[in-house]
Amino acid sequence: MKVLKFGGTSVGSPESIQALLEIVKKEAAVSGNPIVVLSAMSGVTNLLSKMADKASLGEDFSSYLKELEDRHFLVIKTLLDVQRQNPVFTKLKIFFNELEDLLQGIFSLKELTAQTRDLVLSYGERCSTFMISKIAEQYLQEICFVDASELIKTDSNFGQARVQTELTEILIQSFYSENKGKILFVTGFIASNEKGRMTTLGRGGSDYTAAIFGSALNAEEIQIWTDVNGMMTADPRMVKKAFPLPELSYTEAMELSYFGAKVIYPPTMIPAFLKRIPIAIKNTFQPDFPGTVIRHDCGTSNLIIKGISSINEISIINLEGSGMVGKAGFSGRLFSLLAREQINVILITQSSSEHSITFAIHPTNALKAQQLIEQEFELELIAKKLEAPVFEQNLSILAIVGENMKQTPGMSGKLFHALGRNGVNVRAIAQGSSEYNISVVISRPDLGKALNAVHDAFFIELNKTLHAFCLGTGNIGKTLFRQLQSHRNFLQENNGIQVKIAGISNTRKMFFDDNGLSLDNWQEMLEASAETAELELFVARMKEMNLPNAVFIDNTASPKPVAFYEKIFNSNISIVTCNKIGNSGSYEQYQKFKDAARNHGVDFYYETNVGAGLPIIQTLKNLMLSGDRIIKIEAILSGTISFIFNNFKGDANFHDVVKTAQEKGYTEPDPRDDLSGMDFMRKMLILARDAGYPLEAADVKLENMLPKTAIEAGTVAEFYEALQAEDAYFNGIKTAAESNGKVLRYIGKLENGEVSISLQQVDAGHAFYSLSGSDNVISFTTERYKERPLVVKGPGAGAEVTAAGVFADLVNVGAH
Repeated sequence: MKVLKFGGTSVGSPESIQALLEIVKKEAAVSGNPIVVLSAMSGVTNLLSKMADKASLGEDFSSYLKELEDRHFLVIKTLLDVQRQNPVFTKLKIFFNELEDLLQGIFSLKELTAQTRDLVLSYGERCSTFMISKIAEQYLQEICFVDASELIKTDSNFGQARVQTELTEILIQSFYSENKGKILFVTGFIASNEKGRMTTLGRGGSDYTAAIFGSALNAEEIQIWTDVNGMMTADPRMVKKAFPLPELSYTEAMELSYFGAKVIYPPTMIPAFLKRIPIAIKNTFQPDFPGTVIRHDCGTSNLIIKGISSINEISIINLEGSGMVGKAGFSGRLFSLLAREQINVILITQSSSEHSITFAIHPTNALKAQQLIEQEFELELIAKKLEAPVFEQNLSILAIVGENMKQTPGMSGKLFHALGRNGVNVRAIAQGSSEYNISVVISRPDLGKALNAVHDAFFIELNKTLHAFCLGTGNIGKTLFRQLQSHRNFLQENNGIQVKIAGISNTRKMFFDDNGLSLDNWQEMLEASAETAELELFVARMKEMNLPNAVFIDNTASPKPVAFYEKIFNSNISIVTCNKIGNSGSYEQYQKFKDAARNHGVDFYYETNVGAGLPIIQTLKNLMLSGDRIIKIEAILSGTISFIFNNFKGDANFHDVVKTAQEKGYTEPDPRDDLSGMDFMRKMLILARDAGYPLEAADVKLENMLPKTAIEAGTVAEFYEALQAEDAYFNGIKTAAESNGKVLRYIGKLENGEVSISLQQVDAGHAFYSLSGSDNVISFTTERYKERPLVVKGPGAGAEVTAAGVFADLVNVGAH
């Protein structure tokens, strides 16, 4: 025999009740008559509670009562044959009249006791169970409506009564024997004391009712039918990647349900645990889904943790003072006091010095707890042996749970790394010696971000989600989005990373979506956005969204975003940038960025600042991390200048080669922006700083390759005229090099802490001699690469390779 319990959503509408009856019919046909435990219709318990509160305040409750009647009568009219309806209407009307009389009494007295509230709430289960039992009679034989208050006996702790187990089991067993062969439809949640007064079993009490019946009758299985596919790895409303667990041990399920997993009520498992009865969590609306089975003999699992649970709203109280140190019985006084007043302590942590105790309670108990503590420890407070209790509100608890955590090294490290990297401050920590649970208290606004970050960290079979905020939709930005779209599956399958573009902005408009923009039509969405682009607001919104694993991508060449870098790092957001202005500004600014990123445990990647997609920055970092010493760096880091001097040979004249470079799109609109060497200088300055030298731009010795007349020309046209006029000068340089069997190269050099950039002649023995096209090249001479320098060579410009470099930096952020 099985016990099937159906929650409020499963009895909340005619459609869900039909699904419920199909499950019961199938179970009756397959394994014999089950016991069916039912909750009140969805929302009815809250409705009854509101009515009671209204009545106690002397306010009109008739509209709520009418709503209650209408909901039940609609179900009867929809699901019950006409000839069967009258007796059911009559019985329900008796219930509603009794309820109205009771509420009228509360209204008259302006008083609502816990006992009276229990009686009011009991009508939810009584009405729904009676109604559904009568509907079931159309399809099943031998149906019996059971008012559980006649069988489950409790103490008089109204609102959350304690069950008298022995007497209850005798009554249930006796009743079941007298009704063999019948399908029992049992009211959940309600019971009665020794005087027959109605009591309730607390939140989720219908689950408890099912477990009590299952335990008393040694059921084969207890099934909890709800609206989700079992116990999830996290709250699916907050963690979209949460997935159902096939099985859990009793201990794991107890830990998860205690810390906020509302699928099952914690006391439910105690009777089942004692009798080792499996509990199955199943979905009424997807009955074929296997769901989750909670059992004693849970099989081995490759999951390090089974779930991440949370309590959304808690308060913590911190007590500290010298009067606690070595004081035997202090904790006993404190927690006995709270227990006497029915204040539940959710979490406790104490310093090893015994100088302070911190504990968490529900916010509704905070004021009462404060008053009780101040009364109990009045003398200690006056004598200054105890400081005034400090209360903190707007907090949450996050807990990771799993039996495999026991003796698994690194669990705490992984948890705190995920939280710290996302800027989530931990206010208190608790872990039992069983190692089944690590609980942390965090700020309430950080809960969603924390849950997602920790879920990504522990469930490695899922993809880690990066939430990217992209500034700039020019050639590089567009190309990056295209690359992300075309390589999406590869990124997920091979790197375990999913990139969601949560925000995007150009100079005109901006758009945000915490679920991620579609990269198929991002341009249309951005253009249709009503939000005008404003950089400060873009950064503020990025912070407000408070998403886990957030990355700011700067695909601009503007100095404006750079002003926000430090603020972004301080918000625990990583930065990926191809904008070299930030790192080539003052050394003080460069160092601030580095320090801020390191202090907040986030990443700062800017590979594309030097050599576009070439692995130059990373190569330099790796050399230094491995303990190698940089002796000299030589580089050609301008694709434009590289193209010009690779083609300035033979009969070519300098003016025509520059003109061709501009026509091919290699140069800026004003070629002097490239030929001045300023961009090259910035790249060499960044390399020098990453190599450990605190240089400023003024420290770089930059040789200008252009004659003064070309530099000072008023317009681009006049610039080209100046180049023609200086044809003899350029041909002289070229001829001198060719006569020596050499080629011209504009080379940057870092040596002995000094940076210089100059036009040089190099012969065939030089690594830069055979450079072609618009390639960049860099040579690292180090202690390990002294005889034959390490050379990196390849395309150093263009949207494709630059976007690919940004893409690679983004992947590196995900790898952390």
